[in-house]
Amino acid sequence: MPEFTVIIPAWNEAKYLPATLRALERQTYAPHEVIVVDNLSRDDTPGIAQAWGATLLTCEKRGVAHARQMGLEHARTPWVATTDADSHPIPEWLGYYNAATPGRAALYGPMRFFGLREPYPLLTHVSYSAFLHVARLMGKPNLAGANMAYSRKAALLVGGYARVEAYEDVILGQALGEVGEVAYVPGALVETSARRLDKGVLQFAWRHVRNVTGHTRGYFDELRE
Repeated sequence: MPEFTVIIPAWNEAKYLPATLRALERQTYAPHEVIVVDNLSRDDTPGIAQAWGATLLTCEKRGVAHARQMGLEHARTPWVATTDADSHPIPEWLGYYNAATPGRAALYGPMRFFGLREPYPLLTHVSYSAFLHVARLMGKPNLAGANMAYSRKAALLVGGYARVEAYEDVILGQALGEVGEVAYVPGALVETSARRLDKGVLQFAWRHVRNVTGHTRGYFDELRE
């Protein structure tokens, strides 16, 4: 059974990070190491990571791609799993991924929003799963940084993450598909914050369409100062 390192990029995530770390603490297949890569936060994100016992790295280059790359280069386990600082993997998350590793270069799973009234979490789960299914049928699997895992050796072979504002996760997934099999793992669910909808569903959807069609501007670039 391969060991996993979980990488979490973080920028001013003191509000959300504790719940993410608790979700990782509940994993039925425990990670070998959890790495929080702090991207020059101005709040207590680094202190929270250290208090929990995570490995804390400081990335001085702004941007999630740089943070993810630093985590990848620091990891020493055969497999790496990634999630976001505002996301909650279910307890069986790494267990599902562990079972699916043989013969694969990368894995990914479904997501849904939390923090919405019913039935919207279920609707986001169904709609996102349908989107992933269509992407697979088109031969373009859509791997998201909030819920993916990959062979560290394969990721380093293809050069790791592209240095872009966004879409770095999908680009890496596509590159991994060129050197090995990429598989969808339907049980490996991650719940993620609905803050992405703060400016409305239409704006979120438009940004998502732009990114999945190749635009690499950041989802949260307006938060940067």
